[in-house]
Amino acid sequence: MSKKHEKVLDAIFADHPSANIHWQEIESLLAHLGAELRDCRGARLIVSLNGRETTLHRPHHGAAVGKNELHQLRQLLRDETGTAGD
Repeated sequence: MSKKHEKVLDAIFADHPSANIHWQEIESLLAHLGAELRDCRGARLIVSLNGRETTLHRPHHGAAVGKNELHQLRQLLRDETGTAGD
């Protein structure tokens, strides 16, 4: 895993997640982990990773990911990375 992906992953699992994690960084990390990304209606994106699935919403204004999406990412990634949290 690249240092950039590690940095994004650390930011997702931080006690107080950063408000400026960019959507492109999230998509890059998910692709690196082997996730399947499928567009849904509007800004929705269905993410499938090792048999688990969640729906995320791309940001409408700006590039930063919202807190709800970060929470969903934590749930999806927790088992994949061995990271404990929330």
